[in-house]
Amino acid sequence: MADRPRDLAERMARRRNIAGKPGQAVRDGYLRETFTLPRAAARERAQAFFARYPKAGYMSVVESWRELPGGDIEFTMRRLPSAD
Repeated sequence: MADRPRDLAERMARRRNIAGKPGQAVRDGYLRETFTLPRAAARERAQAFFARYPKAGYMSVVESWRELPGGDIEFTMRRLPSAD
């Protein structure tokens, strides 16, 4: 039997809240860090993240981002804990 959309949303919300601390691994094995910075600083932080954890070795990516009412950018960076 298919789940109701509400069931799916609740399951996804619980999974998202598994990591209690920034940088803590979630069940999928990735590490996530969330930042809230002004636009220019956010761009610099993302570039520094990619320089430290290259996409090829760590599968680094900007997982999500949004612009807040004050103009700041909130974004979550995702990467593997270590390179192969």
